[in-house]
Amino acid sequence: MPGIPYVRLATPADDAFVEELHAIAFGPGRFARTAFRVRERFPIDPTLSLIAEVDGMPCGSVWMTPISVGDVNGYLLGPLATHPDFRKRGAGKLLAREVTANALARGEGRFVLLVGDQDYYCPLGWRLTTRGAIVFPGPVDYDRVLAYAPEPDLALALAGPIAAFR
Repeated sequence: MPGIPYVRLATPADDAFVEELHAIAFGPGRFARTAFRVRERFPIDPTLSLIAEVDGMPCGSVWMTPISVGDVNGYLLGPLATHPDFRKRGAGKLLAREVTANALARGEGRFVLLVGDQDYYCPLGWRLTTRGAIVFPGPVDYDRVLAYAPEPDLALALAGPIAAFR
């Protein structure tokens, strides 16, 4: 029986795995995605880059980018990917929970934003944002723009362009 996924901080030794994982999960079109454009403008936080492992084998990764929306600091989660050989074992949800908890525990950001599937993320506490209120640097499907925030109404109140963490 395979082991239980656990999470650790990513290191430079993981770079090749993460690049290959992103190619498998998202294909060559990943560079054209709007979320990728955000990460081009604002660097990821390497202290919030996590790797999931099962029995010592890397199986997933997640990045977090510090951003702001309007005048509110937060984070953009993603990409989050799990290797196809390890899907449906809980590694992706574990990564999402851990990186979100780690980021918000710092007390510097008030939300975590992502572009993803409602069926996957809403049971973990993410909520749909107000359609069109958050301005991305490119096209985005607003039915997939979700936010996690400890403050109950913040997900709906976020408005303005995505900008640098203040």
